[in-house]
Amino acid sequence: MHTEKPPAPADATEDTEARPSRGIQSVEVGGQLLKALARTGRRMALKDLARAADMTAAKAHPYLVSFGKLGLIEQDPVSGHYGLGPLALQLGLIGLQQVDPVRLAIAELPALAQRVGCTVSAAVWGVDGPIIIRVEEGPTAVHVAMRHGTPASLRHTGTGKIFAAFGPQADIAAALAREGLAGALDEPAFAAELAEIRRAGMTRVRDELLPGISAMAVPVFDGFGRLVLAIAAIGPSAMLDLAEHSAQTEALRAVGQHLSQRLGARPGA
Repeated sequence: MHTEKPPAPADATEDTEARPSRGIQSVEVGGQLLKALARTGRRMALKDLARAADMTAAKAHPYLVSFGKLGLIEQDPVSGHYGLGPLALQLGLIGLQQVDPVRLAIAELPALAQRVGCTVSAAVWGVDGPIIIRVEEGPTAVHVAMRHGTPASLRHTGTGKIFAAFGPQADIAAALAREGLAGALDEPAFAAELAEIRRAGMTRVRDELLPGISAMAVPVFDGFGRLVLAIAAIGPSAMLDLAEHSAQTEALRAVGQHLSQRLGARPGA
């Protein structure tokens, strides 16, 4: 006689999907050693590496042996210090090749516009200078002629000043000359402004290009330390808090740092 199997409880599938995926704890523990090497960016003695991964040297050593067999870690034959191995380097390079910085930046803009409460944009270096490639409007409208394909002045916009501060100086000098500003990099006031931008890691522009409109921008670097993008916020001066540690500046900074790390830059670099 055929007997049908009773159906599973209605919530059985949902419960399985809601439950977090089970991992392998030993892999996660050993992975702390790889993270420690990535954070420091240099070879380390066993005791120092173990301490950075919050474990004893005796516990760390077997993981290092296994990672060495895989090529994730290698030991210097002279100093005995451990560093990332050839497989780790290959994985890193392949990862960088697979990442599209523009796609990553565009995905961040809608949420950023809501957090800072104004219009945000992403820009890259074009043929003649910085070009805005994406604009995401925020809750507060800004009546500025800013759209996809708009060039950004190196001297008078927050976006442009990011490129002026962190871009290759020969390229910047040539682009400034095309703007009719040859020799601007040698002007003491502009040089001091660019030095402050490098110190702060961002630009803050109040009522400079248009009265009543302010902007700020942050750089995005790749794993080789090259500037690849500038992320900017623009809004009415009364609504955009340009203080160095305001909620809006910190939100913008966080996105710039997050994107840089996604592109291979080390935290705090």
